[in-house]
Amino acid sequence: MADIKFYANETSIAGGADATEIKHTSGSGLGFFGGGFGISVPVGQYQDSTFVTNGDGTSSGIRVKNTKWSSASGASPNGGSEVGLSGVPNYYAPLNVRFTHTEAVRVQNCKLRIFDRNDISKQASGVTTKVFESRHPHPVEAHNGQSGTLALRGITGYAWTEFDPTESMSDLDFTPSPGMSGLNTSAADTLPSGIEDGNVNWLTNEGVAHQTTRHDWYVAMSASPDSIGSKTQYGLYFTLEYL
Repeated sequence: MADIKFYANETSIAGGADATEIKHTSGSGLGFFGGGFGISVPVGQYQDSTFVTNGDGTSSGIRVKNTKWSSASGASPNGGSEVGLSGVPNYYAPLNVRFTHTEAVRVQNCKLRIFDRNDISKQASGVTTKVFESRHPHPVEAHNGQSGTLALRGITGYAWTEFDPTESMSDLDFTPSPGMSGLNTSAADTLPSGIEDGNVNWLTNEGVAHQTTRHDWYVAMSASPDSIGSKTQYGLYFTLEYL
């Protein structure tokens, strides 16, 4: 049996700690705010905090990691200074997308889109969203003279992908067969395997052929309102094929 679930990273989480499930089937999701829950984000600016909340953003759940857009290739994690996207560790990402299956499978054609919660072909209404997939299991932003980003990735380059309500809809490709906790990479990876300085870089290097009962993706997100008012016509869609 196959399943996709969404998890939120709490502020205290680092390394391999379990995340909190977002009950999206009950109307729960991520909400983007200013300096705290219920504080609006100014038009044209990006959020300073992220919370689990209900569909209209009026009920506060846990505060989660915040990845604020700071430049085309950089983010400001949790109010800190800019970090190049290639150096953003997985645990900084506010959202963990998790696919599970009762049998070990590989996954491909993994795609994400931001939409208006009603029609999958329409962009979210009144809000621009930046998205980046973190592929950086090591918790240190840069180490051993490298960014720490795994070689197996859904797209090339290190830049935000923008979902703009004025543009036609398109998908963002995510990594095929990322493995449990995102710890699968390709044989071309130059990072050391296993435990390094007490932390894991990767556990398998089987590339797209990797099969397991669970695959994890880590999603950095940043949102900016294009006009005043709450933006509730806003959803995230994730799809894949498994073999």
